[in-house]
Amino acid sequence: MRKSSIDKEKILSKIDELDGYLEELEQIKPADFDEYKNSIEKKRAVERLLQIAIETVIDISNIIVSGLKLGIPYDEDSLLDKLEEKNVISKEIKNIMKEMKGFRNVLVHKYAEVKDEIVFENLNKLDDFDKFKEEILSFLKKHS
Repeated sequence: MRKSSIDKEKILSKIDELDGYLEELEQIKPADFDEYKNSIEKKRAVERLLQIAIETVIDISNIIVSGLKLGIPYDEDSLLDKLEEKNVISKEIKNIMKEMKGFRNVLVHKYAEVKDEIVFENLNKLDDFDKFKEEILSFLKKHS
């Protein structure tokens, strides 16, 4: 039987990619809600960067699930469930990432219904991405 194998380089590359998106978000982050809602360019840039940052988290999760041979997840929620079950991420981070994934779905599929307040609120939760990265890096250290 073949041992599971995590593509550590690919994961680290994706984490670098995520760091780049987060850095861009920090650079363009408006000072307050009024600045956010009054700048269409900032709004669209923030929405897109949040979307691709969340998609990068999903990519990282997919790489780990595949490497650990945890089976094919039937959706992105079960992907995160599998990571929690194998102690790759905590229950807290799993729940936060599920919320983010739901937010990404709104950004992608219900663009006209995106509420500025919700986007701005998510912009102020960027440290959740750092918590996810810390748990992934901790797992990689233990797994290597």
